[in-house]
Amino acid sequence: MWTRPLVLALMLGGPAAAQEPLSAIDWLGQDLAEPSIAPPAEPAPRPTSPDEPPVTRDARAPQVDVGPIGAADAGAAGLLPMSVTGLPRTLWTGSDPARLRRLIEEADPAVPALAALLNTLMLAEADPPGGAEGFLGVRVARLMEEGALDAASALLDRAGPARRSLFPVWFKVALLTGQESAPCDALQDDPTLTEAVAPRVFCAARAGDWPRAALAFESGRALGDLQGRDADLLERFLSPEMAEELPGMPPPVRPTPLQFKLHEAVGEPLPASALPRAFAVAALSGDRGWKAQLDAAERLARAGALSENRLLGIYSLREPAASGSVWDRVAAVQGFEEALRDGSDEELARALRTAWPLMRAQGLAVPFARFFGPDLAGRELPGRAGRIAAEAALLSDDYEDASHRIAAETDALRFLVALARGEAPEETPALPHAAALAAGFAPGAESSALTAMAGENRLGEAILRAMALFGSGADGNGNDLSEALGTLRALGLEDTARRAALQLAILAEDVR
Repeated sequence: MWTRPLVLALMLGGPAAAQEPLSAIDWLGQDLAEPSIAPPAEPAPRPTSPDEPPVTRDARAPQVDVGPIGAADAGAAGLLPMSVTGLPRTLWTGSDPARLRRLIEEADPAVPALAALLNTLMLAEADPPGGAEGFLGVRVARLMEEGALDAASALLDRAGPARRSLFPVWFKVALLTGQESAPCDALQDDPTLTEAVAPRVFCAARAGDWPRAALAFESGRALGDLQGRDADLLERFLSPEMAEELPGMPPPVRPTPLQFKLHEAVGEPLPASALPRAFAVAALSGDRGWKAQLDAAERLARAGALSENRLLGIYSLREPAASGSVWDRVAAVQGFEEALRDGSDEELARALRTAWPLMRAQGLAVPFARFFGPDLAGRELPGRAGRIAAEAALLSDDYEDASHRIAAETDALRFLVALARGEAPEETPALPHAAALAAGFAPGAESSALTAMAGENRLGEAILRAMALFGSGADGNGNDLSEALGTLRALGLEDTARRAALQLAILAEDVR
């Protein structure tokens, strides 16, 4: 048992004997990704409701001024006010809290447009359902699951996280973003924020208060409140000299954010690639190497938690170090950028034919299209490259403008152009889900049950259920797909419906 000599070393030797762990975690840095959300595109004229609420395009936090609010309003905290989303403050109030929690936890957006819509719901300023004190925590947990840690952190800041109900999730988010100073300082000022011993030990040691860290560690272990991997890691963290005599620890299957941080601090970092998406943020800084940074960036961009600009910036940092897997995508995108900038149409067509299937295969077609699609809309490329360019343009933010610029020379392209304009296609080409997608843009396609639900202060629940219907439709149930699209349009989410339809039509084999 190392506890007694550990405590003596810390109590008598002071901070000089234990400075190494602090320096070991110091390099993790503060802000690993800019908290910014691309602003909603200006709505183009179309024969639908002009009151459609704009949705976010990804899961990053918007650039807004935030500050803590009173306890009574913490549950309604949001980064996107009603003036931005168009969603009412009563978005959730009529729904059963337990049912709502289950719908949020089980939400599985079938296409990026619905992932963006889910993100908007989680960030919207709206009153929680009655009797749901922990509803803000449910929203933050969902953002964490998507890897949207900047958004989760900003939402917590808006609510004022220095309270017992929010401290646990605040501490987790802060550890994964390298911003643990704030919750640790709050805990030092108010130890009642948590009854957990491990955060107290970690924060006391991080602040250089070695006597307090040692006392908390010893008493927690003696009382059985600190045991297992937490105790072993904190022991090594507090006394690296003693830890040198101990064997390495086997990696945990499901580490907590604190365990992940401590493993790194004691020189036994865990690979983030095998862990839940939230842990990928730790590799974005590049300190774990470019390969790990690339893998993390792709993983987060796929979920909409990293902007396409940031992804392409990481792709462009240097020349590929090898071939295969991510290196092939880096080389292909770099070659495509060069061809787009300086190449002939033939060179551009060749580069596009190389890059597009590689990005599609990894679920990265939408980030690629959002970045390059507008530049491809007006390019007349031959053969398959021309079709790819048109599809990329229709997957971009400027999809409606692109629908007027591309040459729709095939039944499939004419079908996609109609969807982009919010029209029911006149012909049904040989595309997956074509008939169901077309029916979704016909009058009366909506679910009357869900539209009625929206009128009962259950709009958020109705949207979540429409998303589930879309997922069922993407799995092959055509009626559900048509109802989902019709419902989204009836609820004023025309832009989301068009994007979702285009993404499913173009990327059907990549969905699910």
